[in-house]
Amino acid sequence: MKYLCIHSHFYQPPRENPWLESIEMQDSAYPYHDWNDRITAECYAPNTAARILDDKDRIVRIVNNYASMSFNVGPTLLSWLEQHSPETYASILDADRSSRKRFSGHSNAIAQVYNHMIMPLANRRDKETQILWGIADFEYRFGHAPEGMWLAETAVDLESLDLMARHGILFTILSPYQAKRIRRMGTERWIEASGGAVDPQRSYRVTLNEGRSIAVFFYDGGVSQAVAFERLLENGERFANRLLQAFSATKEESQLVHIATDGETYGHHHRHGEMALAYALGFIEQNKSVKLTNYGEYLEKHPPIHDAEILENTAWSCSHGIGRWNRDCGCSSGSHWGWNQRWRGPLREAYDWLRDAIAPEFEKQAAKLVEDPWAARNRYARLMLDRSSGSRETFLASNSCDKLTVEQQTQLFKLLEMQRHAMLMYTSCGWFFDDLSGIETIQTMQYAGRALQLFDELTGGSQAAVTNTFLELLAKAASNNTKDYGTGDAIYRNHVLPSRVDLPKLAAHYAISSLFEEYPEQAKVHCFTCQRIERRDSKAGRLRASTGRVNLRSEITGESGEYAFGVVHFGDHNITGAVTQLSIEAYQKTQAAIHGLFQSADIPGLIRMLDREWGGADAYTLKSLFKDEQRSILRGVLKATIDESEDSFRRLYEQNLPLMRFLASLQTPQPRVFEATAATALNTLLKLALGAELPDTAQIVSLLNEAKTARVELDTTTLEYQLRRRIDGAAKVFASQPKSQEALDRFWNWVQVRPLTPFLVHPWNAQNRCYAVFRSHFPKQLKRAASGDESAIHWVERFRELAVALKVHVPE
Repeated sequence: MKYLCIHSHFYQPPRENPWLESIEMQDSAYPYHDWNDRITAECYAPNTAARILDDKDRIVRIVNNYASMSFNVGPTLLSWLEQHSPETYASILDADRSSRKRFSGHSNAIAQVYNHMIMPLANRRDKETQILWGIADFEYRFGHAPEGMWLAETAVDLESLDLMARHGILFTILSPYQAKRIRRMGTERWIEASGGAVDPQRSYRVTLNEGRSIAVFFYDGGVSQAVAFERLLENGERFANRLLQAFSATKEESQLVHIATDGETYGHHHRHGEMALAYALGFIEQNKSVKLTNYGEYLEKHPPIHDAEILENTAWSCSHGIGRWNRDCGCSSGSHWGWNQRWRGPLREAYDWLRDAIAPEFEKQAAKLVEDPWAARNRYARLMLDRSSGSRETFLASNSCDKLTVEQQTQLFKLLEMQRHAMLMYTSCGWFFDDLSGIETIQTMQYAGRALQLFDELTGGSQAAVTNTFLELLAKAASNNTKDYGTGDAIYRNHVLPSRVDLPKLAAHYAISSLFEEYPEQAKVHCFTCQRIERRDSKAGRLRASTGRVNLRSEITGESGEYAFGVVHFGDHNITGAVTQLSIEAYQKTQAAIHGLFQSADIPGLIRMLDREWGGADAYTLKSLFKDEQRSILRGVLKATIDESEDSFRRLYEQNLPLMRFLASLQTPQPRVFEATAATALNTLLKLALGAELPDTAQIVSLLNEAKTARVELDTTTLEYQLRRRIDGAAKVFASQPKSQEALDRFWNWVQVRPLTPFLVHPWNAQNRCYAVFRSHFPKQLKRAASGDESAIHWVERFRELAVALKVHVPE
């Protein structure tokens, strides 16, 4: 029998600000908020609804690829999807349930070591925690135990495999170049299999300690390589045929052709790759001689009859073993010719030293609070997934020695968080790319910085030597971009320390942002709860003074504190503020004086009082805000100025339009000032037109024609995103009210704008909703129309037009 399995490894490094537990805006992902958001739109979501097209490129079927392929999704990515793309998250879980029904009770989903740590470079304790956290995350989300587990970068050693087997993992997936030698079970003679010579069409048993073993599948390297790097996904039928050609025509035993690639290959790295995958899976399903399967099902039906030995300390993306993550081995992303990666070794040395330096303090303090510190760390994953009060109580009841006070609970959670961030700093992406200054490496430094901050708080700052030594070790790592970044200690000071958050900084953020945003009495700011106690505002024209008291509490550690604040806004971006901890009496006295000075217009005196009474060494400004809120407030602050400037450009454009048209008719180059004026004015007018509640098609066409005549370079990224959002919004309303003629007409009106633009708009969400309504509602309306119902006739006619425009096939 011939079996086929396609495995996809879906993963993004954790990108959250370690102090806020949320991802801040990443400009390089524009027009999306961040890279998780962008790659979800390009890959993770499209694979939940991949298109099957007919010969006229019309959608005839939409399928969930996750239901037909083996996959793993990194736990930190799943956590993000659950919060920020719940439809995608739910579809992945649905696919898992569907696969268990389809493949003899075996799941398409397998687990992953928690935060993509390179396991052979980890100590045994961290290896075990990575495995247990990965299993716990999987069980929480998918509702059953995992059969398999993905190793980060397939980096493998026997100790990691033994720990996986010890905790119930049945199999893993490796590169064919990680096989050392094989033999048939029950025989003595080993056959050399290094250099990719292993037969990938069967499973193998790797013998471990104490009678344990684990199954290993070595994927087909040639086909996997072609999918990832040889443009095989440009044609779904060619992809399917390449998979089928991998089967042997002469083998009599069962064969398993299986490939493994990064999941981002299907849509992010290769546009519309999810469609090629969907077509190939459908094509193969129709081939009766081949059966789609997953690893768990195949293993049950065809257990290993061959032993294998692996090449330890190897990985699929480094030809030098695991050098890519601890030395300048020569592997890099290749985007900067002549750069070296000598920084990798010192970076790992610094992290290893920090891990070992904070471990004794963790053991010493945690031993007074829990029965077994390291067992508590292993069980902490459940609390990371659910931080509700009930979950906290369950965790404390099953781990603590005695009933802990509130202060002791905070101490314990800080200790465990210190360990969590000491794990996260080892995320493999920190070493993968070209330079120490890359965002992935700085991200790992931030995790180290959070671990250090917690260590400092837990020791009362008595062990400053730990931070000093860590920085000395980081100083040995040098960026290739020495002018802008220098060495690791400079990067840490310039790019990590400014990101650090403590309760006073949070109080300042709350105080300043509350000038622009009306917070409820209890507000959530990232991973903190802010409880307003009191507030007083004074206004005079553009001037504003605000004072108040707020209670802050971390939802992660339980740390809390009450702070008084005073803020003065002079208009525009000019803000100054102070934060302190005061008695109620002292606060009331000072805040009365502040507002008194404001009422008497003694602004210099007010600022001096803030500095003297509350400010101390720290003065907070708009720069003190967290990035997303800072951008939001700046947009508001700048709105009037930008609107005024754009208004001026529009007037200049309209005033000079006849002359510009005359110059264009003579094919005379426009003066640069005219070009700049036209570009600003027309892009602004188009953004306004595409942001309207209803489209004015004539106006949009006129503006596009003007832009073409004036040879204006359109801001296509922003305009496409804005039009797509409008179409998607109208589609969502229609899908929720499919009987509404008004909702259908509005959807249709926005879809009509799409072919008028000179840029491609891919209405993926709109097509999904149109297809869903076609499946659920169109047959009923068609039946009503056939009976002569006028409204249904009109609905059916308009829906057909809509479907044609969106290329969704509706039978005549």
